[in-house]
Amino acid sequence: MFKNINKYLHTPIWLFILLLGVLILRIPSFFEPYSYGDEMIYLTLGEAVRRGIPLYSQVHDNKPPLLYIMAAIAGSLFWFKAILAAWMLATIFIFWKLTEVLYPKNIRLQKVATIAFALLTTLPLLEGNIVNAEVFMIGPTILAFYVLISKALTPKRLFISGILLSASTLFKVPALFDVPTIIIFWLVSIKKLNSNTFGKITKSTLYLLAGFFLPILITFVWYFLNGALNEYIKAAFLQNIGYLSSFRPGDVQKSFLNRNAPLLFRGLILSFSIGLLYFYRKKISKEFIFTTAWLMFTLFAVTLSERPYPHYLIQSVAPISILIGIFAAHKNIEQVIAIIPLTLTYFVPVYYHFWHYPTASYYIRFINFASGKISQEEYLKSFGDNVIRNYKISNFLATSSKSDEKIFVWGDSSVIYALSRRMPPIKYVADYHIKDFSTNDEVINTLTSNLPGFIAILPDSPPFPELSLLLNKNYALTSEFDGAKIWKLLSPKVRSLISS
Repeated sequence: MFKNINKYLHTPIWLFILLLGVLILRIPSFFEPYSYGDEMIYLTLGEAVRRGIPLYSQVHDNKPPLLYIMAAIAGSLFWFKAILAAWMLATIFIFWKLTEVLYPKNIRLQKVATIAFALLTTLPLLEGNIVNAEVFMIGPTILAFYVLISKALTPKRLFISGILLSASTLFKVPALFDVPTIIIFWLVSIKKLNSNTFGKITKSTLYLLAGFFLPILITFVWYFLNGALNEYIKAAFLQNIGYLSSFRPGDVQKSFLNRNAPLLFRGLILSFSIGLLYFYRKKISKEFIFTTAWLMFTLFAVTLSERPYPHYLIQSVAPISILIGIFAAHKNIEQVIAIIPLTLTYFVPVYYHFWHYPTASYYIRFINFASGKISQEEYLKSFGDNVIRNYKISNFLATSSKSDEKIFVWGDSSVIYALSRRMPPIKYVADYHIKDFSTNDEVINTLTSNLPGFIAILPDSPPFPELSLLLNKNYALTSEFDGAKIWKLLSPKVRSLISS
C-alpha cells in the first residue's frame, strides 16, 4: 500500500513516512483554543476581508495582506491550522526537492536536512504549531530557490521566481532579505567575472526583480483605488521600520549612530561574511556558499528588531537544516567548516534571549485531553487563565448581537473579536495597537460618533475614565463574566431621558 501511494506521489518511502509523522504531530494544533494573540488578530482581519471592510484604512495590523487573505479563506481557527498543516507538508516536500538538487548524490544528507527542517517547523519549540507569517513565507522562498537552481535560467523562470519571492514578502517584509542570496549564488557560480558574465547576471537580476516588484506594485494600485494607499504603505512597510531595536526603547533619545550601532554592527558582520565566502569561492562548493549566505541574510532579518519571539527563527530554519545535514553526512572539509555558521546560529538565540516553548508537555497535555484524563475545561485553562472567560464573553456577544453589529472591548481584545466574529467601531483590534497608534481621546471620539451595541470591560484593562462616563450616559450593565463587565447600548429614548 505504502509503495503504491509513494509511487503515485513520486516520493521515497522515508519521506512519505516523515510527512505522515508531521501530520500526526500537527493534530493537537487543530484542537487549540482561541488564545494566541497574533492568530486572533489575523482571524479578525480575515473576518474584515470576508465582510469587504478595507484593510489598513478601516482595520489595522502591520503586515502585508496575504496572511489576512489566508485567514479570510480559513474563516475559523481550525481551518486556519488545517491550511497551515497542508501548506507545511507541501513546503517540506519542496525543501526535500531543493536538497536533492543541491546534493543529488548524498541521500543521507537529504534525509538529515529534511527531517531537521520538518521537526523545527512543526514542533512548538519555535512555535511551528502557531499560524504566523514566517511559516507561510518560507514555502514560496524555497520554491523560488528550487526553480532558480534546478532549471536553466530563462526570463520566464526568473520572472516566476521573482513573483514567488514577492509572495513571501507579501506575507512578511523581512522575507525580502532572502532575495540577495540567489544573486550571491550566481556570482560565485561563474568561473571568471568579466563584462560578459557580469552582464548576464545583471540581466537575470533585472528579470528577477521585475517579477519581485510586480505583485507589490499591484497591491499598491489596489489600495490606491480603495483609498487606502497611504495607510497600507505606512502600516505594512514603514511601521515595520519602527521594529528596529524596538526592545531597546530607552535608546530613543540617543543619536542615530548610537541608537543603531548594534544594527550597523550586524550589517558589517553580514557584509564581512559574504565577502569571506566570495574570497574562498574557489576552495568551497557553491552549494555550501549558497546555504551559508542564505543563513547569514536570514539571521540578519531575524535579529532586525532584537525581539525574542521564537517564530522569527523559522525564517532561518531551511539553511540551518541544510548545514545540519552537511555536518552530519557530508564527509569532506565542509563538514568541519559547517561548525562555524552553526555556532553562529546557536549564538544568536542565546545572545538575544529568544524564548522557546516546551514540546513534550504540549503533546502530553493533548494526550491526556484526548484520552479523557483531563476535562475540556482543564484543557482550555492550560492555555491561559482567561481562556474560558473569553469564550463565555464571546458566546454572549455572538448570541446577543446582530452579525453586523459593532462591539468594543477594552483590554486584551483581539481574542473576543475573533471568537465572536464581531468587528470594533475603531480600526484597532488589539489593545497594544491603541496604545501605540492612537489615544484615549481618539477612541472616545470614535465611540461617541459610532456607538457600538455592546462594550466589554475586562478586569485587567487599564483605567479609562472617559469610557466610564460614556458608559454611564449611554449603556446599562447587562452581564458579568469572571470580573469582565458587559454593557449594552440603551435605546435612543432612554439615552435622551438620562441626558435630560
